[in-house]
Amino acid sequence: MSYTELRKFVAPETIFGLGALDAAGQYASKFGMLRPLVVTDPGVMAAGWATQVMDSLAEAGIQGVFFSGVTPNPKAEEVMDGVRQYAEHDCDGIVAVGGGSPMDCAKGIGIVVSNGGHILEYEGVDKIIVPMPPLICIPTTAGTSADVSQFAIINDTERQTKIAIISKTIIPDVALIDPQTLTTKDPYLVACTGMDALAHAVEAFVSNAHSAMTDLHALEAIGLIHGSLLASLEHPEDMELRAKTMLGSMQAGLAFSNASLGAVHALAHSLGGYKDLPHGECNAMLLRHVMDFNFSASPDRYIRIAQAMGLDARGMSTEDIRAWLLRSVDTLRKATGITSTLGARGVRAADISILAGKAVLDPCLITNPRPAAARDLQVIYEQAS
Repeated sequence: MSYTELRKFVAPETIFGLGALDAAGQYASKFGMLRPLVVTDPGVMAAGWATQVMDSLAEAGIQGVFFSGVTPNPKAEEVMDGVRQYAEHDCDGIVAVGGGSPMDCAKGIGIVVSNGGHILEYEGVDKIIVPMPPLICIPTTAGTSADVSQFAIINDTERQTKIAIISKTIIPDVALIDPQTLTTKDPYLVACTGMDALAHAVEAFVSNAHSAMTDLHALEAIGLIHGSLLASLEHPEDMELRAKTMLGSMQAGLAFSNASLGAVHALAHSLGGYKDLPHGECNAMLLRHVMDFNFSASPDRYIRIAQAMGLDARGMSTEDIRAWLLRSVDTLRKATGITSTLGARGVRAADISILAGKAVLDPCLITNPRPAAARDLQVIYEQAS
């Protein structure tokens, strides 16, 4: 890597800290919104965060319109339902409140509102011509980082796979990141999204598109997440720990948005779309095995990851560091409560070749540090089963 190499780095305006959520009305007003579509899901509605955002909008004289028809692994049909709601209510902007599902759905709605057609037509890289309406994202999980990234993942239920849409035009205009939203999350969801964030950081750091700018964010994210995720689950009332996991997620998002990802996410997108499993859980089950596959292609980078996790590697052989790193990632996964295997989650031997056939087409595989053919991906699925 050369520090003189010409590189691009994109990021939204970001407000981080307790009370960020209550700035929704202020920022919506700055964009001239009068009737934004507030995209959320039933869980976030029940927790009260979407209502709090709506109250902030109302205080600024803005009348939001709820769209809460979003399920985990947001589906193309849900995006198109949101597009119809946007048009029917004559909306003029979008505010997303929730985890990756509402935020990705919101991005999909914005794409179609501005460009027309069907959301599945925009699969791939840089397919979006017209910018979206103003978009404010308010994450309620420390994991997906859709609030700072140029990625949107949508479930194509007909093909039983997830599609990736990658474009700088879908980076939110503002991210309002408030750690208090984590206090209502189910511990298992906290674990899954935390492992997703760790996978983001690891994959961004070893990506063949990494740069000096993304490395800074990736390494900081690895240290924050590895050092605080388990403790935040054990001490859910500790807002400093919650803030560290949220900050780690943000840092990981800035890293992967600009360096892209790798085989973990290619495999997880295929798996989650085919079996409708939680994305973070898929990543957690696959992360150790992909790191093992990739290690020989980038040992120096994986050693730096181990050091970011707290290992004093002086006097250790490369193989000893490799063993420590893989063990550490697996220990963290299990300690947070993610103990399933693919087999336990319903993946049969007959599914593996289908899953690998879908994963090998995923754009995230392009930046994996080690080339991976369909048979390599099959073996990784088998190891995780």
